[in-house]
Amino acid sequence: METKAVLFDMDGTLIDTEKYYRRFWPLAMKEFGYDMTDEQALFMRSLGRPFAPRQLKEWFGEDLDYSAVRARRTEMMEECLDREGIRRKPGALEILKELKRRGIPAAVATATPLERTEKYLEKTGLRPYFERLISATQVPEGKPSPDIYLYACKQLGLKPEECLVAEDSPNGVMSAYRAGCRVILVPDQTPPEEALQKYLYGCVDSLEGIAAYL
Repeated sequence: METKAVLFDMDGTLIDTEKYYRRFWPLAMKEFGYDMTDEQALFMRSLGRPFAPRQLKEWFGEDLDYSAVRARRTEMMEECLDREGIRRKPGALEILKELKRRGIPAAVATATPLERTEKYLEKTGLRPYFERLISATQVPEGKPSPDIYLYACKQLGLKPEECLVAEDSPNGVMSAYRAGCRVILVPDQTPPEEALQKYLYGCVDSLEGIAAYL
């Protein structure tokens, strides 16, 4: 199947920000009186609405104020990123330049709201390479539902099977796979999970490796 577009997750795939979610989810939860384990924080990677609030309430009880905790996590993370800056993931600029050279459109499909997506991509110099930015806030359900990738394909005027997806997390992989896209895993934070292997078109150490699958 010819690849007519490549869709990228953002956090943990294009930019090195997933580690901050892993760090600040537990810290925000702690301020509200809850103890979140590192394993639980990792499970939250790319988990969107309505799954994220549902999962936290399952772990910590129905009284948990998801919106308040999430807002505090975002505030803490933004303060840290403003201090430390945002770095691109290895190979991000190189693969985007290669796609541009080949005339293959690139789009972002992220759980992050569009305003912050624009901000992060501008800060890392990646924004000019993307034809479309798609946020899970634009669809009924976030990852691991297929909604965001189905919507992204529709926006590009392409069938899911014509699109290659770069993802770093299990929830992101399942979202893209369920949409019918071919998924390349670029692991971040944890090694590739054996249970994910059957859903993958490929697995690479860095984004540059995606070129071999185009």
